[in-house]
Amino acid sequence: MLKVGLIGCGFMGAMHANCYKNIEGVEIVALADLRREKAEELAVGTNAVLYGEGKDLIAQADVDIIDICLPTYLHAEYALAAMDKVKYVFVEKPVTLTVEEGEALLEKSKQTGCRVQVGQVIRFWDEYVELKKMIESGVYGKVINANFRRISPRPEWGWNNWLLDQSLSGGAGQDLHIHDVDYVLSIFGEPKTFYSAKNPCGEPNSYVNTLMLYDDCVIGVEGTWDLPGTHPFEATFRVVFEKAVVENAGGKFLLYDKDGAHEIAIEKKELVGEGYKGGNVSDLGGYYNELVYFCERAEKGEAIENATLADGVASLKFLMKELHFGA
Repeated sequence: MLKVGLIGCGFMGAMHANCYKNIEGVEIVALADLRREKAEELAVGTNAVLYGEGKDLIAQADVDIIDICLPTYLHAEYALAAMDKVKYVFVEKPVTLTVEEGEALLEKSKQTGCRVQVGQVIRFWDEYVELKKMIESGVYGKVINANFRRISPRPEWGWNNWLLDQSLSGGAGQDLHIHDVDYVLSIFGEPKTFYSAKNPCGEPNSYVNTLMLYDDCVIGVEGTWDLPGTHPFEATFRVVFEKAVVENAGGKFLLYDKDGAHEIAIEKKELVGEGYKGGNVSDLGGYYNELVYFCERAEKGEAIENATLADGVASLKFLMKELHFGA
């Protein structure tokens, strides 16, 4: 039985807890949150020991892996401590608030041998996984151009509104836009050149739109959370291949080719659980997939090869170039 210690029982912690409860051979044995009622909610159905402070969980709990779902500005502090405790650590995205902190984690990983996965969940989301297969197989020819878009109402569900404080979260660029940036980098690598635009006024980093230029294709990546609460969250993409167009929008995953429009069927696992209400997602799918991967690697003692610590730091570095473009 793989024993999990989960630090942070807010929205994302609840998502992760419900995933672990659906993974065979995995047990949540320790939970930590300053708000005891949040830990108690996630402890339902488990025999988890509850801690108020995450550092106490790290020091005292009998765990095999530690999952850190704390606000971004706390990632480095708790990840560094966890890497001295266990050989497998999961850190939510973005990996850290600053590049310097990310590099400190890389150095710590080398020193301890701890294997770290970063919560760049889009790499594991079914439609994005299928798209990657299409791109890499060349089944529809080369990519000509693509657009990835992630838009959200203002994230007012965070503890003490930490998400809306750029000094704690990095703003929409670092917390939301980085999803699609990381995905594009994971497939195409860094672009030959890029151009990036942000809101000229209003909340810093609340809107980012970047055009990434490669030798044989152009990719646009747009992200914002500067929308009213009445506007729905949307994560979409359109990829133009030489022989077809693939689009994920409006709840449909479609292929357009010379014969017409066809829905792309994806088999999804039915999951159970409560406690992940709020936030801007309603499906555990990608979160479940990434944690299954993480747990399987930990159980077998294997290296993390997808959404690695190095990947997370590289994506953060590129994002910082975007946010400072033209400055």
